[in-house]
Amino acid sequence: MCRPLAFDIVVASLVFCSVPDPVRGLREVARVVKPGGKALLLDHVISSNRFLAWLMNAMNPVVLRIFGDNINRKTVENVAKSGLLIEKITDAGWGIFKLIEARKALTL
Repeated sequence: MCRPLAFDIVVASLVFCSVPDPVRGLREVARVVKPGGKALLLDHVISSNRFLAWLMNAMNPVVLRIFGDNINRKTVENVAKSGLLIEKITDAGWGIFKLIEARKALTL
């Protein structure tokens, strides 16, 4: 019998700002990480500053067309929706890049 492929750790850098359905992609990360395994994700997030968030939303269609990245994603919320347990969030630059450390729950 063949065991399903599973990893101790999954690392993704600037991936979920460009996939069409980030929650679906993050659920795939959760699927392939072993129970208790870790996901390290570096990605764009929308700013918590209201003016900067407005500006990011206004600029997103242009940035998306030129670079293929959505600069206004709610990546932290999307990670939580995926079923991964967020352990730590680190600002990785200007409040618009975050390093998210998450873990897959242990199964009993």
